[in-house]
Amino acid sequence: MAPLFSRSSRRNPAEAMVTLIGKPGCHLCDDAQAVIEKVCAETGASWEKKDITEDAELHHKYWEQIPVILVDGKQHDFWRVDPKRLRAALGA
Repeated sequence: MAPLFSRSSRRNPAEAMVTLIGKPGCHLCDDAQAVIEKVCAETGASWEKKDITEDAELHHKYWEQIPVILVDGKQHDFWRVDPKRLRAALGA
């Protein structure tokens, strides 16, 4: 008999990519970056920053939500970043 809920294997956080979508002069973006830098340093995950003012598609999609945080290309959070939740999303 198969279990009702199967556990997926934990992935290696070092294989994850966190993307911060924000803009210069945004204090929430600066706060999000500080959390992302800390969590990624602790977990070994990579991270990148994208400027919403330089990408029309990102601007159209996320303007009202910045900062937006993606984990492996999928939206994880916006406005504020919870470090515990980010660690969990990274599998740490």
